[in-house]
Amino acid sequence: METIDSLMLGFSVALRPDVLWYAFIGCVVGTVVGMLPGIGPLAGISILLPLTFGLNATNAIVMLAGIYYGSQYGGSTTSILLRIPGEAASVMTCIDGNAMARKGRGGAALCIAAVGSFAAGTFGVIMLSLVAPPLAGFALRFGPPEYAALLVLGLVFLAYMSTSSLARTLLMAAFGLLLGTIGIDVMTGHFRYSFDIPELGDGIGIVPVAVGLFGLGEILATPSRGVTTDVQRPKLRELLPSREEWRQSAMPIARGSVLGFVIGIIPGSAHIISSFMSYALERRLSKHPEEFGKGAVAGVAGPESANNAASTGAFVPMLALGLPTGPVTAVLMAALLIHGVPPGPMLVSDHPNVFWGFVASMYVGNLMLLALNLPLVGLFVNMLRIPYAYLYPMIIMFCVIGVYEVNHSIVDVWIMLIMGVVGYGLKKFGFDPAPLVLGLVIAPIFEMSLRQSLIMSDDTWTIFLQRPIALVLLCISAVLLALSAISFVLRKDWRAKLAEVEAAEKS
Repeated sequence: METIDSLMLGFSVALRPDVLWYAFIGCVVGTVVGMLPGIGPLAGISILLPLTFGLNATNAIVMLAGIYYGSQYGGSTTSILLRIPGEAASVMTCIDGNAMARKGRGGAALCIAAVGSFAAGTFGVIMLSLVAPPLAGFALRFGPPEYAALLVLGLVFLAYMSTSSLARTLLMAAFGLLLGTIGIDVMTGHFRYSFDIPELGDGIGIVPVAVGLFGLGEILATPSRGVTTDVQRPKLRELLPSREEWRQSAMPIARGSVLGFVIGIIPGSAHIISSFMSYALERRLSKHPEEFGKGAVAGVAGPESANNAASTGAFVPMLALGLPTGPVTAVLMAALLIHGVPPGPMLVSDHPNVFWGFVASMYVGNLMLLALNLPLVGLFVNMLRIPYAYLYPMIIMFCVIGVYEVNHSIVDVWIMLIMGVVGYGLKKFGFDPAPLVLGLVIAPIFEMSLRQSLIMSDDTWTIFLQRPIALVLLCISAVLLALSAISFVLRKDWRAKLAEVEAAEKS
């Protein structure tokens, strides 16, 4: 009853005209930011942060948060239609979303992504308002050893769930981890592997790597596949998913919502990691895993739901503990502090209007995003009518401009171009570039957690066996590796027996 009364207070704040207006601005800007390759929610929030100085705390945090979860919606648009991830969390949507678009189901893919995002966002807000205190308390128990073990489990889980070779998947993830070590060592201040290039001091950015691998790599690989330039105008009935597509998307949306929210409360780039894990999970659970990469509905519904639920889950430790789970929530915390509202355990009691008004505004914001995205599906799908001869040069231009605008660095543009060539090579040799991006994302967090764990134990590796949570996570990783090895041996024996049978039949 107390929660219901608090939510009523929140809706009385969120439904004020001024709060609705700033929520609308945040949702619109977030959708646009998510659609533009290379911008992302962090850049959008940082750019607009000075504009909130004249606002009260509620209006400021509502608008900035709208940019954050609105970008999760917008990022699916360019991923599905152009195979360009508008922001890092939409990387996995590129794979099957764009394949659906090539089959003439771009409108259905966008609609499923929008509805999945709405359902996951709503679920995340409900969980945030109901179970934030116990979940935040559990997340507080995670120290550096637990973070390191969790990230190891994430990599192993991704490799295990992948239908491609375990060795290939882990190799790509290791390559991403190596790329993540480039830059200034945060503990010693020394430059590492930067080749005396000052711009590499902050490391290799996720945006140029993702845009290069999934954008330019796709453009370079397309001519050899003989793609035609004749794209027909979609009919109205093709803009909505069929009954079968709705059926195929229902459970992935539900699983992605739960998985995303749980991962979202863990510090790190949760909305990115959750989309990778959701995609891997759906491919593993599918009765037809061979359809993934060729237009599987679950490959769109799951990751899109997961990254939206994770972006909501990230607010749990930020609001309840004052603990930022990533760069975006750190900027949002700074916005609250600027307005004299310190996030943390006392936020609910000292500033109930801000906390519950913010929670209620997320309900309203998700409805706004659904209303904004679905009516524009037809407009977005019509972008496919642009001939490739004109479309691809425009895509390259926007990729270059978008990547350059992030840090105003020509080095980032070169990284994007190099990664485009790398992405083309990986496609030709049958490697999946997605684990590379995941390795790059988690590399700084994993390295810091690992080194902090060793410092805590005086360079004794047994600290991971002495911490119960870390031990359980590592045991799960070992079990997955063992199961994968057993599966490989059984497949090898089966193939050998099959070859013997075929040889006997021929003789």
